[in-house]
Amino acid sequence: MNMEDLKLEIKKVIISSLELEDMKPENIVDSEPLFGAGLGLDSIDALELGIALKKKFGISFSAESSQNKKHFASVDALAAYISGELK
Repeated sequence: MNMEDLKLEIKKVIISSLELEDMKPENIVDSEPLFGAGLGLDSIDALELGIALKKKFGISFSAESSQNKKHFASVDALAAYISGELK
């Protein structure tokens, strides 16, 4: 899977797992923050998104990892992490 396809799949997971029916994948900017000022997600959204990404890609995030904040920073960051885990 190339990086653009991976980013599209991540956006679809974000929209479906967080029930953002009014949002379209093309409305999510790859480099935009997912939390706070960007998409405005919160910690509960992060948990749901982490579970959905685990189901979709078979990857996991450590609950204690200080890297999680970095991985969930944006679609770009998630794509980089997931592509590294899938190799």
